[in-house]
Amino acid sequence: MDSLTPKEIVAELDKYIIGQTKAKMAVAIALRNRWRRQNLPPELKDEVTPKNIIMIGPTGVGKTEIARRLAKLVKAPFLKIEASKFTEVGYVGRDVESMIRDLADISVKMVREEKTEAVRELAEEMVEERLLDILLPLEKMEEEEKNPKEVLTVTEKDERMARTREKIRGILKTGKMENREIEIDSRDSLMPMIEIFSSSGIEEVGMQVHNALGNLFPKKSKKRRMDIENARKFLFQEEVQKLIDMDDVVLEALKRVEETGIIFLDEIDKIAGRESGKGPDVSREGVQRDLLPIIEGSTVTTKYGMVRTDHILFIAAGAFNVSKPSDLIPELQGRFPLKVKLNSLSKEDFLRILTEPKNALIKQYIALLKTENVDVSFKKDSIEKIAMVAMELNEKTEDIGARRLYALMEKLLETVSYEAPDMKGEKVMIDKNYVLKRLNPDEIVKDDELKRKWKVGFEEIKHED
Repeated sequence: MDSLTPKEIVAELDKYIIGQTKAKMAVAIALRNRWRRQNLPPELKDEVTPKNIIMIGPTGVGKTEIARRLAKLVKAPFLKIEASKFTEVGYVGRDVESMIRDLADISVKMVREEKTEAVRELAEEMVEERLLDILLPLEKMEEEEKNPKEVLTVTEKDERMARTREKIRGILKTGKMENREIEIDSRDSLMPMIEIFSSSGIEEVGMQVHNALGNLFPKKSKKRRMDIENARKFLFQEEVQKLIDMDDVVLEALKRVEETGIIFLDEIDKIAGRESGKGPDVSREGVQRDLLPIIEGSTVTTKYGMVRTDHILFIAAGAFNVSKPSDLIPELQGRFPLKVKLNSLSKEDFLRILTEPKNALIKQYIALLKTENVDVSFKKDSIEKIAMVAMELNEKTEDIGARRLYALMEKLLETVSYEAPDMKGEKVMIDKNYVLKRLNPDEIVKDDELKRKWKVGFEEIKHED
């Protein structure tokens, strides 16, 4: 984050997301402001709060992807959650604060994985030594069975053991012993299962009880039989646990949550608007008021400790087809000072999405079928036709943005994907005629209308029952 300027952030996002420059600029500035805040004097640092953003636009135009790629770019803890989730009927047991606890879990996992990579080489060496300690006595027993009357001095025995150990080490490195079964020791705590219900959540209390009482109960050694391949994984986790200080992991993880955490609140338009007095859903305005203190800045209890939410960046998103941002309660509007409108996708956008990004769909399908030794290529006119069909379908039916391309590509290459295992070495050229044959917009629209009618009829029957 220290070295990325807003222009560089936008350039990185351009590698994966087509268009939507205004939204990219907004998140890039928000991210850069975090770096600027870190360089302020202490008395001013805490006064600067993040400028939260509301993205307004139809589904499938890149709202979620912009937020996700942004977090990945700077290795920030990231959580995507639907705001409408908190209005579900029977939604009990966890409140809106659960998203902060989930973000803390994600952050701890991220930091632990980073620490694991840092000690991987040392841990793998320790695992190898433990495997040799297990295998060497077995090798010694086999040699003694072959030569029962052989008498050796202590020095000769030590030299032979050293040679045998290095011999086994060499074989281990080649992977020839991966299927050999061995017996390893593992230690399990005998702490009884305890369930306690509290307002902070069952899992939080469970962790606190484990930390408080875990050392009071003895640990039992348990024998496990497994092949060397699985034993490596099991022993690796044990060695990593010894090398990593989890207290340091938790401290760093909580700091990341507070300073660099990003929460993407999707479908915020579903909780906008005043109460209608109808329907079984939980109060939408009530959900907004529950979200308000977290977005404004409060302290949330997690199983790792207290987390302040003052400097977490919140990016909200919604189509706002029925409601509008001004339907949110004024206090919540004030906590989202930046509003960015994302545009619907045009034919040119679809064309670029299919070919330009690093993870472009055309590249994905070519690579997927290449694994079956099937060489698929696309002519320029075929890609243009796919883009045109996607645009027409979004206009005639629901506008689902770039997600339309996923359905079209699956339908286009359905036969090739199905028969690929029997087509090894073959070349498949996708041209305009092939696309016209497989993707008829009128037929797809009819299929969608039939599905919609079936769904409506089914819902009516279900309602009558």
